[in-house]
Amino acid sequence: MGGAGILLLLLAGAGAGAAWRPPKGKCPLSCSCSKDSALCEGSPDLPESFSPTLLSLSLVRTGVTQLKAGSFLRVPTLHLLLFTSNSFSVIEDDAFAGLSHLQYLFIEDNEIGTISKNALRGLRSLTHLSLANNHLETLPRFLFRGLETLTHVDLRGNPFQCDCRVLWLLQWMPAVNASVGTGACAGPAALTHMQLRHLDPTAFKCRAIELSWFQTVGESALGVEPFSYQGEPHIVLAQPFAGRCLILTWDYSLQRFRPEEELSAPSVVSCKPLVLGPRLFVLAARLWGGSQLWARPGPGLRLAPTQALAPQRLLRPNDAEVLWLDGQPCFVVADASKAGSTTLLCQDGPGFYPRQSLHAWHRDTDAEALELDGRPHLLLASASQRPVLFHWFGGRFERRTDIPEAEDVYATRHFQAGGDVFLCLTRYIGDSMVMRWDGSMFRLLQQLPSRGAHVFQPLLIARDQLAILGSDFAFSQVFRLEPDKGLLEPLQELGPPALVAPRAFTHITMAGRRFLFAACFKGPTQIYQHHELDLSA
Repeated sequence: MGGAGILLLLLAGAGAGAAWRPPKGKCPLSCSCSKDSALCEGSPDLPESFSPTLLSLSLVRTGVTQLKAGSFLRVPTLHLLLFTSNSFSVIEDDAFAGLSHLQYLFIEDNEIGTISKNALRGLRSLTHLSLANNHLETLPRFLFRGLETLTHVDLRGNPFQCDCRVLWLLQWMPAVNASVGTGACAGPAALTHMQLRHLDPTAFKCRAIELSWFQTVGESALGVEPFSYQGEPHIVLAQPFAGRCLILTWDYSLQRFRPEEELSAPSVVSCKPLVLGPRLFVLAARLWGGSQLWARPGPGLRLAPTQALAPQRLLRPNDAEVLWLDGQPCFVVADASKAGSTTLLCQDGPGFYPRQSLHAWHRDTDAEALELDGRPHLLLASASQRPVLFHWFGGRFERRTDIPEAEDVYATRHFQAGGDVFLCLTRYIGDSMVMRWDGSMFRLLQQLPSRGAHVFQPLLIARDQLAILGSDFAFSQVFRLEPDKGLLEPLQELGPPALVAPRAFTHITMAGRRFLFAACFKGPTQIYQHHELDLSA
C-alpha cells in the first residue's frame, strides 16, 4: 500500500465509531463514509454534501473533468485529500481555497496536463504534496509560493520537458527545506531520461532579447550620434536632404522623442557632438560649403556657428570621430577627395585647428578611434587600399600596419568583449568580416554575407554585445556575440517597417528604457525599443 493509502486509513480510523452514521444528506450516494472520512469511487461528478467535520476525503475514478476555484469550501476541516485515477486534466486557480488545515494532498495517476500557478494558494499547513504520475510537461512558476511548511514533494512519473520552463524548478529545489522527488526528463531529445536533479541550471540559456519598432523620425539621415548634456541624453541626426543637424530629446509627457534644436547644415554627412563641461560642440561635416563647428557656451543658450574647419583640407568629408590625445580633445575627419586629406583637429583656445594631415590622396571613407596595448590608435578605411592602422607616437599618428585580406572595406567599427578587441569591417561587395586583435595585428575570425552593406555596427545594449549589418538590398540583420563560441550568431531581422538604405545605428537609454536608432539614407529614421524576455517565465 502506498504512503497516501496508509495516511488515508490512519485518518479514517481516528475516532471512527461503529454505530456512527452521517447525518442525512451528508454522505453522497457514491461515497462510503465514517465519522471523519469519506471514500468516493465512480461518482459522475464532484460530490457536494459532506460532514462539515470531515478530516479526509478520497476521490477515485470520478467523472470530474476539472477542479474549479472553491471546489472544497464546504469541507474546511480536511487534513487529507486524495485523488487517484480520475479523468480531470485541469486544476484552476484557488481550487483548494478554504483548506487552511490541509496537510496531505495527493493528486496521483490522473490525466492532469495543466495546473494553474495559483492552484495551491492558501494551503498554509500543507506538508506532503504529490503530483506523481500525471501528464504534466511543466509546472508554472510560483506554484509553490506560500507553501512554507512543505517537507515532501513528489513529482515523479510526469513527462517533463526539460527546457527553460523548468529552470525555476531547478533553482527552487536546492533552496527549499523539503525532499523533492522529480523523476526524469521526457524531452528534449538530448536530455531524455536524464534525472531532473542532475541538470545544471547554469547551462540553460533562458534570456532572450527583442527589438520592436517604437517611433519614426520623418527625414532621411546619414548619421546618428548620442550624447549627454547636463545629465540629459540626446540624439543628433545628420540629415543632408533637410540640410540640418537635428537634435532630439525625450518628451516625458508624450513618452516619445521630439526635436529640441536644429543646426543649418546643407549637404551634411556627419554631425559629431562633443561635451566639455557646460559647453557643447557639434562638428558639422559637409560635402559642399565647408565644414563648420557649432558651439553652445552654456545651458539655456542655443548653438551657433563659431568656426570654419580646415577649408583647404576637408573638401569631401565622409566621417568624423572624437578622440582624446594626451588629455586633449580632438576630432578626426576622414576626407574622400583626391585633393583633400584626412585631418586631425585638436582644441587650441576657443576653437579646433589642424594638428596633422593623414593619408593624403587615398580617398578615405571612414575613421575609427580605438585603444590597443594602452595607446591611442586610429584606423582609416579607404577606397584605394586596405585599412591602415596608425598609433599615437611622439605627438603624432604614425603608420603601424594594415589589415591583411581586407580589400574594398568601406567602414570599420570596433568593440571589446572578454578582454579582446574586435573589428567589424563593412564591405559593400563580398562578405563583411569580424577580426580579433592578437597583439600585433587583426586576424580574421568570421565572415558574414553582406551584399549592399554600408554599415556593420557593434553595439553593447544592456548585457548583450550586438552587431547590426545594414543592407540596401535585404533586411538588416542583428547578430549577438555568443561568449561560449566567441562568434556572432543571428538574432533577428529589423522590421517591419523595413529599413531603406541604413547608414548608421546607435542606442540610447532614456527613462529606464533602451532604444536603437537606425539612420536611413533613402527613408526615415526608425527607432526600436530593446526588450528583455525571460523564457523561463
